[in-house]
Amino acid sequence: MKIAAVICRSLAALLLVITAACGKQAPQALGTLEFDRITLPAPAAERIVAVDVREGEQVKTGQPLLQLDPAHTRAQLASAEAQLQQQREVLAELQTGPRSEDIAKARANLAAAQAQSREARAYYNRLLPLKGQNYVAAADLDRARAAAGNADGQVAASRAALDELLHGTRPEQLAQAQAAVAAAQAQVDAQQVLLGKLAVVAPRAGRIDSLPYKLGDQAPVGAPVAILLAGDAPYARIYVPVQQRAGVHVGDAIRVFVTGREQPYAGKVRMIRSEPDFTPYYALIGDDAARLSYLAEVTLGADAAQLPAGLPVRVEFRESSK
Repeated sequence: MKIAAVICRSLAALLLVITAACGKQAPQALGTLEFDRITLPAPAAERIVAVDVREGEQVKTGQPLLQLDPAHTRAQLASAEAQLQQQREVLAELQTGPRSEDIAKARANLAAAQAQSREARAYYNRLLPLKGQNYVAAADLDRARAAAGNADGQVAASRAALDELLHGTRPEQLAQAQAAVAAAQAQVDAQQVLLGKLAVVAPRAGRIDSLPYKLGDQAPVGAPVAILLAGDAPYARIYVPVQQRAGVHVGDAIRVFVTGREQPYAGKVRMIRSEPDFTPYYALIGDDAARLSYLAEVTLGADAAQLPAGLPVRVEFRESSK
């Protein structure tokens, strides 16, 4: 009886092994743990004069990270403010119109031109009767006539200058001056914004991943001066094989296995790309002939907050997702 029982138990165990071997493995995908990486570029090519954090430090939103030398930008701001003040004074002058002294001067110039015109015209009129009696040379008469005409032209020019002052500033001139003021104000605003950017602060709460430049360095414009890993917990970036894409949807619950951790983490698909891409070599599973996959992201809970970025992960989808 004992031998029969042992044989029965052995057969049962063998059956379970065969059943497990014949069972179909759950759909899987590979990837890595990632954080949202925020790169803070250098707004100007200025020297770093202060570094307030260290790599690996947790920071809060708005916390100062480092400071670039503001001396040059402050000088540019002062120049822009001076240009703005100059344009404002030009606009005020045009809005006020001509001074009374300028108008009086224009009237005096007109009166003087009229007096010269009368004198030149009278001299020409005196010479004109003498032409028939050959008492005056033709050249002298021509010069007198030209002088009278020139005097009349001076009168017209002086009258036009007076009229220009009396009519005041043209609307087009006011519009041009207002546009110049607006342009100067924009330059001041731009310099103020740039000055504020020289104090680099954390846009989100997170952890400092890298400070590529040190105290005293001068980074070129656009170079990253700080890299921040944002988010309360990492997420899994996985590559869904093309054969499984139809069964994976946003919101699906999946299990995430992290290298070095025995227990899986609960995750949920938050994004999956609509366009396929070639699978990275480390994410290939078995005979992946097509080698096409869809990039997806899986959110993790608070229990994964201490996991570092870059760890390889393996996810298992639910059987119903096939």
